[in-house]
Amino acid sequence: MSEQKVMVLTGASRGIGHATVKRFSAEGWRVLTCSRQPFDARCPWPGGAENHIQIDLASPDATIQAIATIKEKIGGRLHALVNNAGISPKGPGGKRLNTLETDLRTWGQVFHVNFFASIVLARGLQEELSAARGSVVNVTSIAGARVHPFAGAAYATSKAALAALTREMAHDFGPLGVRVNAIAPGEIETSILSPGTDKIVEKLPMQRLGQPREVADVIWFLCSDQSSYISGAEIEVNGAQHV
Repeated sequence: MSEQKVMVLTGASRGIGHATVKRFSAEGWRVLTCSRQPFDARCPWPGGAENHIQIDLASPDATIQAIATIKEKIGGRLHALVNNAGISPKGPGGKRLNTLETDLRTWGQVFHVNFFASIVLARGLQEELSAARGSVVNVTSIAGARVHPFAGAAYATSKAALAALTREMAHDFGPLGVRVNAIAPGEIETSILSPGTDKIVEKLPMQRLGQPREVADVIWFLCSDQSSYISGAEIEVNGAQHV
């Protein structure tokens, strides 16, 4: 009997994360989820509660401490780490927070969740990833490459930094047998969308929102043997919004 593959996924409770758990579960993988919230009993995957780790990625100490718990649960081999957790704080009335108005504490929080947690987890789990010749997928954003009407400055710059980190990690983790890639979603139909998104969608070449499962399929591809020689790439999943 072949070994059951194991994935650790941050930000699993909704949207892209939720679709990714369903995709990998359907393929027979064991999925460990990490998020700020306790496990939600409405999540429809088997073994979810015992494979959930409640962790506040905004806290560097909590993130570092959680590594021991994750190591214990995965037992030596990790086939995929998907850094999907992301926060994008807004001002009063959902206002976009720009570089003039975002206070330092907010910058710090956003960077801890969206950027630092990704390298802290990958570095902490490098032996397990190497043992499985695993794959890391960092979820960036179209906002990392251009000013976006809704995504704030801290979010956008953290995602740009995560894209650069992906390149650095691919270089450093490659000799360990670990591939590191990123996906940059555009306008995906999730609860994080802002009012006014329909105006963006009108201008997209494909003229529709992306579905979370369409993003999950790309994450699946990057964690499968089908992408065995792809590392250091950032795949745009945005219906040609970036062109």
